[in-house]
Amino acid sequence: VQLQASGGGLVQAGGSLRLSCAASGSTFNRYSMAWYRQVPGQQRGWVASISSGGATNYADSVKGRFTISRDNSKNTVHLQMNSLIPEDTAVYYCKALEPSARGYLEHWGQGTQVTVSS
Repeated sequence: VQLQASGGGLVQAGGSLRLSCAASGSTFNRYSMAWYRQVPGQQRGWVASISSGGATNYADSVKGRFTISRDNSKNTVHLQMNSLIPEDTAVYYCKALEPSARGYLEHWGQGTQVTVSS
């Protein structure tokens, strides 16, 4: 599974960005998808996830501001980020969990930089 993240950029505090992650393969609808973010010198942290059935979960720090969604017809997951604050600045990564006979296989995208200026 190949994942290609896009949509990052520079935005002022209070602004919005929409990240996208396009996945290869023909079984995308079976994957659980998630977004993580990482600041230099810190561990990568979970931001949001969406199950194959569409159930969503969010980290407390982004709840009410970020929305994760998926379009199975386009093999794509999105992260709509509103009311951005400087603390949201990070490299954002998408992750796919692919079910297999031996459990779940993890796949990561290359990351996209989000910078929020004050």
